[in-house]
Amino acid sequence: MARVAKKRKQAKRPAKAKAAAAVSPVVTKAEKALEAATKSLDAQMDRVAKAKERAQKSATAAAKKALTNANGKAKDLRAKVTAAKVELSKAKAMDAVRQAEEAAKAKISEMAEKLSDKADKDLAAAVKAFEARWRKARAKADAKKVKAAEKKAKTKVKAAAKKAATKAKALEKKAAAKAKAEAKKAAKKAVKKKPGRPKKVGRPKKAVAEKGVTEKAAAKKGPGRPKKSTRRGRPPKASTAQAPAPKAKRRGRPPKQK
Repeated sequence: MARVAKKRKQAKRPAKAKAAAAVSPVVTKAEKALEAATKSLDAQMDRVAKAKERAQKSATAAAKKALTNANGKAKDLRAKVTAAKVELSKAKAMDAVRQAEEAAKAKISEMAEKLSDKADKDLAAAVKAFEARWRKARAKADAKKVKAAEKKAKTKVKAAAKKAATKAKALEKKAAAKAKAEAKKAAKKAVKKKPGRPKKVGRPKKAVAEKGVTEKAAAKKGPGRPKKSTRRGRPPKASTAQAPAPKAKRRGRPPKQK
């Protein structure tokens, strides 16, 4: 007796997944393959049902063979549907991984952008704080340098003023000495120009007698600075005969008497 195929409930078609923001082409291909396999299985199950009805009515060998072939094809199609479901599950899993990766990348990118904005703000604040500290320290250092320069300049000015005062004092002293010397010189000139006793006008003495008197006077006075000659022109020849020089007086304690 031929084995009668059990009546099989029609497999429910899987509900179409909600369209994602960006559906993977692999998932779409798997869904289409599953849909085609399911349609083929549904059609084959209709043929199996008809073949079963014919075999029940006639119970001939040909009818039984047709039923067996229809069940075999239905079995192959069920295997294809199962395989299509597996492929669709795998594609969905891979697509979920892809979507998770893309979401993670988007989240990381967004986080990086936020961190970059925050870093820019923090950097601006840090630069501002550093600039304030740097300017404060620099102002302190510059003030110290300016104070040292002022002190040095004051010392230099003080030294220059002292030097100028010393120089001015020396110049005043020199000018006073010069004025004093000039006054003294002027006084001497005034004394020389003072009128003396007028000489008697008479007969000039002979040159020989005047010469003898001059020599006697020179002998009395001793050697000394010669007076400037008032005579202009060539000086007269000195006489060969000179008066004996007077014996120099001894200075100090007189010798003991014998």
